[in-house]
Formats: sequence, C-alpha cells, structure tokens
Amino acid sequence: MSAFFGYVFLGISLAAPIGPVNAAQLTKGLFGGFWHAWLVGLGAMLADAIFMLIVYLGVFQFLETDFMQTLLWSFGGFVLIYTGVDSILSAGKKIAMKNMESYSHKKSFLNGFLLSISNPLSMLFWLGIFGSVLAKTVSTYDLNHIILYSGAIFVGLFIWDITMAGIASSFRKILTSKLLAGISIVSGLSLIGFGVYFGVQAVKLLFF
Repeated sequence: MSAFFGYVFLGISLAAPIGPVNAAQLTKGLFGGFWHAWLVGLGAMLADAIFMLIVYLGVFQFLETDFMQTLLWSFGGFVLIYTGVDSILSAGKKIAMKNMESYSHKKSFLNGFLLSISNPLSMLFWLGIFGSVLAKTVSTYDLNHIILYSGAIFVGLFIWDITMAGIASSFRKILTSKLLAGISIVSGLSLIGFGVYFGVQAVKLLFF
C-alpha cells in the first residue's frame, strides 16, 4: 500500500511544475470557474495517458527523429503562441462576462489536450521519468502491479487537477476585475514565452 501512495505522490510531482498547462488552467479557472479549469487538466491527463502508452509500447524512438522533433516543436510553439495571444486579447471580454457560457466545456478540454500533446518537453519528461519508473516496475512486479501503479500515477495527476481547479476558481471570487485582467495578460505572455522558446528549438533543428 505504501508503494501505491508513493506512485500517487509521483503523479502529483509530475503535474506540479509550472508550465503551459498550469498557466492555462489558472486562467480558465479564474474566468470560467471550477469546471473549465478541471477540464483543461483533464485534457492534459488524456495527453499524459497517450505519452505513457507510447513509452510502454516502446515506440518513442520514432518521435525522437529530427523530422518529428522539428514538427513537434513547431506545432507546440504555434499552439502556445495562439493560446497566449487569445488570452491577452480576450482578457477584457472575459472580464465583461459574468461567466464563460460562450466557452464550451469541450473547448476547455481540447485546449488542455493540445497544450500537453504538442509539448515536446512533456514527451521527454515522460520518457525520462515514466520510462525509468516503468523499467524498474517491470523488473520487479508483474503486469497487474504495472497497471495498478500506472493507475496510481493518474490518481496523483487527478488530485493535482482538482486542486488547481479549486484554487483558481476560489481566487476568482475575491480578485478585482483589473487584477483578473492583469493575471490573464501575464498568463498569456507566459504562454507566448514558452511558444517562442519552442519556435527557437525548431529553428535550431532545421538550420543548425
């Protein structure tokens, strides 16, 4: 049982570092409430599940080719910059709305999924962390335990998702409109910064 909770904690640790998904989740939570923030995280969890499956199947080598890396860095940069610009341009509109009824739950889910699945850093992160964990687990336990402990990692991801959604939606009730707009702009600039970094990596692969 202690091993199970250890893997749960690993899942929380994997989700906790500040990055594009957490920034987008915070913004969605501040302006749309708990469910929009939760669905951003849920979309990212689906991408994490795909990464885990890729690592488990051992086909990550295909994604490590120069062509695929360039494609992934470029697409990731586009998604991040687009999302960041949208966050900045929409800040005033979102403040004017009392809720985000015009923003569908499906869009929030898709936003989280795209931000995570298009992030090469997430792929390399899962390859390094989950890959090493999987190697240790396979050498020590049977298939049932591998499934159990992989599920424990997802429990950790789910706990972090709910925590982030709760924090973001709670702050929404006490922050002023101007401060909310400022947070949206800062979040957007953060996403654009990540996007530019991704773009630079793509250029380096293409020309250097």
